[in-house]
Amino acid sequence: MSRPVIGVSCYLEPAKWGAWEIEAALLPHWYVDLLQEAGARVVMLPPDTSDDVEVLDRIDGLVLVGGADVNPAGYGAVPEPTTDAPRVSRDASELSLYRGAKERDLPVLGICRGLQVMAVAHGGSLHQNLPDVSDLVHRERPGQFVNHQASFTAGSMIAGALGGTEAIVNSSHHQAVKDAGDLAVTGLAPDGTIEVCEDSSASFCVGVQWHPEHPDRRATDRGLIRAFLEASIRFRTGLSTPRVG
Repeated sequence: MSRPVIGVSCYLEPAKWGAWEIEAALLPHWYVDLLQEAGARVVMLPPDTSDDVEVLDRIDGLVLVGGADVNPAGYGAVPEPTTDAPRVSRDASELSLYRGAKERDLPVLGICRGLQVMAVAHGGSLHQNLPDVSDLVHRERPGQFVNHQASFTAGSMIAGALGGTEAIVNSSHHQAVKDAGDLAVTGLAPDGTIEVCEDSSASFCVGVQWHPEHPDRRATDRGLIRAFLEASIRFRTGLSTPRVG
């Protein structure tokens, strides 16, 4: 059987290489490594603000990756001083891709910002600065990770994928889901921060606040990536069946 083709959203940021210093569509190679090591082919999906999401008909699964803060205007809030400058085209593109994926029951995995995009798409909102609402450290400084415990709902997709209802997860974020809209919250940190959201009516739709792409997480999160890719293969072969309840 051929490898599942996974579309991965990507950044649009200033970048420098060789003689060039220009805006670039780019992706940390950790994400590519993660999916290739698990047996997938990876297709990068740069921001595209058109309404056309027919590219989803050519892939078997969608990953929404981490990055800059989601624009608060997308959930009816005013930016706080700690919030990143908006990435308008990326927000629009990822929201369109996610909604198109939902229409197709295309398997979706959201990672960090990707989880937050999912929540906004479902009518939710975000905490713009976690240190204002929690004493638990989720990031000591940008570019560094910390570890903390997470608890999962029994019977959830995430508990099934990871084989239990407790795990240590990594963290490097200052924002988090405040209101998940009509998504199910199936994972929490000890301070109540939302760590996992799911759409239980979908064949596979899971967003996690941590970073399974980090090289140190490959063994720990192998079950999550395997479950996502297995759902992608079922989707491609027409065997995907949405969950009920």
